[in-house]
Amino acid sequence: MYNLDELAAFVAVIESGSLTRSAQHLGLAKSTLSRRISQLERQLGQTLLRRQSNRLMATESGRLFHDYAAQILALAGQGQQALDELREEVSGELVVECHDALTRSWLSRELARFMDLYPGIRLTLRSRHAPPRAADSQAVILWLGEVADSELRQETLAWLARGLYAHPDYLARHGHPQHPRALANHAWIDLLGETEAGLPLTHPQEGEYRFQPPRSRFRVDQYVLHGDAIARGQGLGLMPHWLAAKREGAHPGCLARCLTDWSAPPLPVTLLYAYGQRPRRVSALLDHLRQHLPAAWATPEPRCAAGVPTPT
Repeated sequence: MYNLDELAAFVAVIESGSLTRSAQHLGLAKSTLSRRISQLERQLGQTLLRRQSNRLMATESGRLFHDYAAQILALAGQGQQALDELREEVSGELVVECHDALTRSWLSRELARFMDLYPGIRLTLRSRHAPPRAADSQAVILWLGEVADSELRQETLAWLARGLYAHPDYLARHGHPQHPRALANHAWIDLLGETEAGLPLTHPQEGEYRFQPPRSRFRVDQYVLHGDAIARGQGLGLMPHWLAAKREGAHPGCLARCLTDWSAPPLPVTLLYAYGQRPRRVSALLDHLRQHLPAAWATPEPRCAAGVPTPT
């Protein structure tokens, strides 16, 4: 088995071409450095270095062995770093940015649990209205919906199934649509124009129907405002079942699902974070979020008898 100190001495001399400079760099006596290289050569049974003018050069064997020695040292360094991270306390500053629809409905509770597990953490939570794109973001970001090309690493955690909802009183006044064609006769509540290009709805037997929603008289930029407008009976709108279930759980009877056999494209829940080596506190937070997703996110469109998903 190779001695790492001897390998480090050999690699340092190859890269500097000088025993003196290498000894200074490693903080060793020149005689100690020379002895380590001699011991390595005896172990290998090969001459690794030769002197040319005032510079030490690698022999053919030395050039070949240098690549392996450098790889061994790199792997040893990575292993030590991994062990150091295990010893490192999960503490320090964390910044989490989140889509507003997920902040109060799930994330704030999980962050509180995370801080209970790690008392040394100091955390800042901010809501976002647009996904990040710049690679210099040091925050952990949780986003609901499609994310355009970003310089951050993107990890899809789950998909939220969606459907059409309205207040029961609205349906009593205007009737229950029996087919997506009938939606054109209803008021539409739009979320930042996300359905202006059309909404594909899928039925297990009838296939896909592309609904073109009428122009919305009321447009909003937040899911909570969108849900408020639908729950006030201002019209129909497209909602994630999980968010509809949360609202129905807090205010029973405020929502009813329409066209229950038709499904809309699901929304991805995406975790975004910087590439490269991460502090242990960031890795611990990412693992915590992955392990504590709502159960409903992993199931296909759960329903209850009333047509509204059971909240989780």
